[in-house]
Amino acid sequence: MSSTEKDEIEKSSAPLIEHLIELRKRLIWSVGGFFAAFLVCFFFAKQLFNLLVVPFKWATQWAGLDPQKVELIYTAPQEFFFTQIKLAMFGGMVIAFPLIATQIYKFIAPGLYKNERAAFLPFLVASPLLFLLGASLVYFFFTPMVMWFFLAMQQTGGADQVQISLLPKVSEYLSLIMTLIFSFGLVFQLPVVTSLMARVGLLTSKALAEKRKWAIVIAFVVAAVLTPPDPLSQIGLALPTIILYEISIITARMIERTRAKAEAEREEEAANSDQSSPETSA
Repeated sequence: MSSTEKDEIEKSSAPLIEHLIELRKRLIWSVGGFFAAFLVCFFFAKQLFNLLVVPFKWATQWAGLDPQKVELIYTAPQEFFFTQIKLAMFGGMVIAFPLIATQIYKFIAPGLYKNERAAFLPFLVASPLLFLLGASLVYFFFTPMVMWFFLAMQQTGGADQVQISLLPKVSEYLSLIMTLIFSFGLVFQLPVVTSLMARVGLLTSKALAEKRKWAIVIAFVVAAVLTPPDPLSQIGLALPTIILYEISIITARMIERTRAKAEAEREEEAANSDQSSPETSA
């Protein structure tokens, strides 16, 4: 190996080591933030679980039952303990997400141009806000609606009927509400993803509008996969997805208009500079 090749390797190794050190720093902050949030959520796991049971109580009121008699069970000695760990992990990830997203941005920001960083920041703020909006929709509306649907299947018992009561397991109830929150939070990221793709030129509003029929079909298929097997939750997820898809088309059109206006201004400035250059040279 020649001395020139050795010098090039040594020059390229220094930036690589700096990037690895920076990556380690961002990973430490992200993992540390998640672990701290996990410990806090685990310490308050029972209070958090009782908070998640509130929509179930609302559903019992809608069904004409006594919300004070809401009862959940666990059938294995370790089930509620592992349920609390799962809840703490989910809560820790939600709480630490802004910190993790910030660390990702700080790692990639030095490689972006100034205008690219300015364009990326609004989406960094919009993403957690839209996730919280989807989670709020689940908590205040869809979970009570789904639980009311399941409570309506109970039998009070009688002369020719056995009594059939809903006694959810703590792990299954948590899995249900976590699945709904994750599904709606993920769907509410649709405007962010499509706007980013439209900004970099990977998508256009025309292409999104032409694929509207396919988007409606895919929305119902995804809703059938991600939600429990009842029509209310499936329709409840598919309809917001379709609405968000329409919002994505509008957002893409706004981005295209802004880009076209900026390009027209640049062309006008270039034309004015070309016209003024002969006068200057004369």
